[in-house]
Amino acid sequence: MADKVFRVMLRMQIKPGMEADFERVWLEVGDSVTGHPANLGQWLSRDLETDGVYYIVSDWVDEPKFREFETSDGHLAHRQKLHPYRSGGSMTTMTVVAHLAGAAT
Repeated sequence: MADKVFRVMLRMQIKPGMEADFERVWLEVGDSVTGHPANLGQWLSRDLETDGVYYIVSDWVDEPKFREFETSDGHLAHRQKLHPYRSGGSMTTMTVVAHLAGAAT
């Protein structure tokens, strides 16, 4: 399955003092992503070295289905709810080529 997973990683810079609100809203609207039939899951992580920086990773069954979601009305509504908290960001896409499970799994 790893060779078919399409991964998207967003780096988001959040406006100072708005981090807690951003996290709350991200959780509230997250099902608009995870509810898509092609989504395999997503994670929100906070950078411990740079204030206000978050990473969102989401896995998809393939790139075409992600691109379909990316241009959907649902995704636009999701982005609009998070936009007030952002001061910058970037997106990286990739294909998972291998996965090694850790001993704790």
